[in-house]
Amino acid sequence: MRATASETNLALVLAIVAVATIGGLLFGYDSGAVNGTQDGLRAAFALSDAGLGFTVGSLLIGCFFGAFLAGQLADLLGRRTVMMLTAIVFLIGALVQGFADIHWVFVVARIMGGMAVGAASVLSPAYIAEVAPANVRGRMSTIQQVMIIVGLTAAFVVNYFLAGSAGASTAPFWGGYPAWRWMYWMQAVPAVIFLMALIFIPESPRFLVAKGRDAEAEHVLSSLFGAGAGQVKLVEIRASFVDGYRPSLRDLVDPVNGGIRPIVWAGLMLAVFQQLVGINVIFYYGATLWQLAGFTEDQSLQINIVSGLVSIAACIITISLIDRIGRKPLLLIGSAGMSATLLALVYAFANGKLDAVGQLQLSPGLGTVALVAANLYLIFFNVSWGPIMWVMLGEMFPNHMRGSALAVCGFAQWFSNYLIAQSFPVLAGFSLAMAYTFYAICAVISLFLVQRFIVETKGKELEAMKG
Repeated sequence: MRATASETNLALVLAIVAVATIGGLLFGYDSGAVNGTQDGLRAAFALSDAGLGFTVGSLLIGCFFGAFLAGQLADLLGRRTVMMLTAIVFLIGALVQGFADIHWVFVVARIMGGMAVGAASVLSPAYIAEVAPANVRGRMSTIQQVMIIVGLTAAFVVNYFLAGSAGASTAPFWGGYPAWRWMYWMQAVPAVIFLMALIFIPESPRFLVAKGRDAEAEHVLSSLFGAGAGQVKLVEIRASFVDGYRPSLRDLVDPVNGGIRPIVWAGLMLAVFQQLVGINVIFYYGATLWQLAGFTEDQSLQINIVSGLVSIAACIITISLIDRIGRKPLLLIGSAGMSATLLALVYAFANGKLDAVGQLQLSPGLGTVALVAANLYLIFFNVSWGPIMWVMLGEMFPNHMRGSALAVCGFAQWFSNYLIAQSFPVLAGFSLAMAYTFYAICAVISLFLVQRFIVETKGKELEAMKG
């Protein structure tokens, strides 16, 4: 049974979504905070290109472990409880990153922050999918991506003003600490907000049913959808679980042929190719990327802010479309658009010239091509793969295997993210055009994979998802 629009307590749904998506803001803020701190990291820890790649990418080591553990812990402790733990870990990691004077201490703190980011990245969309009505679930889950970009943009804005106020990211600022350290400390603000806000939202009703806490689940469902609809929904959710069932990674294996279930392969494809198209090169290394292309540090940070605003606008478009035309059409549009715009970036970078010290310089015309193509690329990504990958991972799996499937797909997504972030400084040292050729090829491949393997989930109840 579907709750009608008149029965649904949309205000409560929106309040829950607003709190849960602060996890997305943390995800975005931490991803963006490192953008603009590379000069400070190089100076503080005497890093080579490979060392910088590892230091930046160490966040992602934590992310893929955090995503994997969160999916498992969420089935044991609950979605909200694990999100509260992530907020605490994130807060500690942010403070230590700012204070660290020893490289390994910074890396450990960054891995801690990464574990929190990875956990929030899979739990927030899953939690939203488990409380939102099917007819608006896509829109509600897409808010997660909006908050990721808001977090990224907020980090870009904060970094820009900190660097501008100090004179440079490496110059002394408040308390005599260089501005780049304050870029990390500012991450503590959203972490505290997230922790406090989580106190006021309920646990996922589907987790409560899985634990046999039916009375609590019925109370949450009745609050969300009305007493009558809540009781019926409780019965539907209960029917999707087997009595005495315990979640396990074995749920991902087809009991008939012994192989990984096709729905898990589809989720892995979405998780991996969202990263192989190179999106986080712009997010993590935007300032460095544009400086390599001939822009100043100040101009590069301004470009980051514009790119963030463009991305937010694209996500708002997705909110209006995702529950109307569906997930799969938007993924196909995104793959095609990203392929074209990445090839345009390859053209611009391949035709640039090297200056006396080997830095790439673009002519005004090629610089314009690169800027326009990069922002169009961001639009196509954030209309499609950016939000929809998280939406689908949160909703495409059956109730009994959602936590385990999210653990594996989240691990794959963040591990791919790590490989891209780790490899970019080295690839860029050889050729930006070569790096972007790889991302373009992956975007083209994703078009065919979506057409072949992705099944539409628009409007389906979570209890109707098949494994």
